[in-house]
Amino acid sequence: MGQVPARRVAIVGAGSSGLLLALLLQRQGHQVCLFERAPHLRPEGCGILLVRSGVEAIAAAGIAGLLEEILAAGLPVSRFVVRNLRGDLIESSPAEREPGELPSLLIQRRSILEAMAARLDPGVFRPGAGLLSWSQDAAGVEAHFDDGSYWQGDLLIGADGLHSRVAPQLAPLRHLHFLGDRVWRGVVADGSFCREGEFFVYARGRGVYANVFDLGTDADGVPLTHWGFFQEEVLPADRSEQRRLLSEPVPEEGLAKLPADLATLIRATPPQRQVANWSFDIDPLPTLVAGRVALLGDAGHAMSSSQARGMTAGLEDAVALARQLGLLAAEDGGGAGQRTAGRPAGDGISPEPHGTASAVETALLRYNAERLPVVHRYQERSRQVSARTGRMRRPRVAAEQGPGATGLGHAPSSAAAAGASGHSSQGGTASKPTTARAA
Repeated sequence: MGQVPARRVAIVGAGSSGLLLALLLQRQGHQVCLFERAPHLRPEGCGILLVRSGVEAIAAAGIAGLLEEILAAGLPVSRFVVRNLRGDLIESSPAEREPGELPSLLIQRRSILEAMAARLDPGVFRPGAGLLSWSQDAAGVEAHFDDGSYWQGDLLIGADGLHSRVAPQLAPLRHLHFLGDRVWRGVVADGSFCREGEFFVYARGRGVYANVFDLGTDADGVPLTHWGFFQEEVLPADRSEQRRLLSEPVPEEGLAKLPADLATLIRATPPQRQVANWSFDIDPLPTLVAGRVALLGDAGHAMSSSQARGMTAGLEDAVALARQLGLLAAEDGGGAGQRTAGRPAGDGISPEPHGTASAVETALLRYNAERLPVVHRYQERSRQVSARTGRMRRPRVAAEQGPGATGLGHAPSSAAAAGASGHSSQGGTASKPTTARAA
């Protein structure tokens, strides 16, 4: 294969999929800008179950030291335990793992993001830059950001999550689908509830569901436990009411439905170690690409956390997209787009000759052909499991009225109503039991 033509790439969203793609593309020699609307890296999200295929995606990326650092930061899941809301044991089974296989990991999301961010080249990460708009033509792509910056180049990637600002223009029919829960997650200093890589599931009943898992110890040796609590509710149509409810602690009437030891664990969690959101997914999209623009991770296929596929699917996307771009050989004709205005002299990136703009688009179409059927299967399976696990009612949104109404039949596309898939659902093959959720 010839040398990969260097191209200018903008990635919007510095979650795990955007970070991994940035690492892969900077290694290929592309000029990468990773834009993030938050003023800094956002490591919130508590703990996750990153199952084997997600770990395998990190291994396949081949970033020096990354797999080893993440394995060291996580704890291999050892056992899945299912209990009812009285605390009675329903099932207990070891996590399946063949000799030589990578483990599924119980790990803090922060550990994954920080390990990736530490490997970015200087100047790649652009915090405090929220996307305002983008446009493209045969010559390239341009984007405007709310910090006043302007970017133009060859390829724009939307890795900006459930509430993507790239996706609505690429897929105008994309909308959020409310899954029926208000969700709280937390990390608490505790070494007695779960031990040695255990993952507990409290089967859904009476309108609630919970999980708890071991997170090992922090840098100071303090044992940590993650918990997630899901409560079935009607989504308020008013956005301010949605935000207000997300500022509340777990309701005592909900905790009263849990075993006493789990309720005590949740009450002991400091507020600053908790996050809350409403649970959403999106319907499968007809495409993940349009011209020189592509979607990655939750921006293109946000799903229920019921099958632990969210982060893993985005990591797989990043590896697949980087591989397709890596297949573009030098004989494709160079490759950094015809648009040269604003480029500094001697930046090392040659303009793409007229008529060869399809090289990038061809790579994106191949990425789309590879990933679209896979993520559709993930989405469909996740929604099926979420819908059938003992819900008391069908998810619904309150009747819309007044000045705060969303104007949507499903849910508002506002960052304030962050959904469960945004920081939760990681996926792979450690899927026992099928009702286990990565929280």
